[in-house]
Amino acid sequence: MKRLLLTSCALVFTGMALANSCPAEMKAIDAKLATKPALAAADQEKVMTLRADGERLHKAGDHGASMKALGEAKKILGL
Repeated sequence: MKRLLLTSCALVFTGMALANSCPAEMKAIDAKLATKPALAAADQEKVMTLRADGERLHKAGDHGASMKALGEAKKILGL
């Protein structure tokens, strides 16, 4: 029972940590985009789509999927 309680608490706190880092990831992407990086048009569009998807998923409470989308955008941007 104690192990179940500890596992549950860990999952809750992990979710909270992800929820708090989504906005920081979006901010980093926005800052890089503001510098007008040299990207192919297809990559630029992909980054914008992933950034928008990340924000939408964050607002919907799916922080894991949000972080995945934002991570892909950051990878394209070289962050």
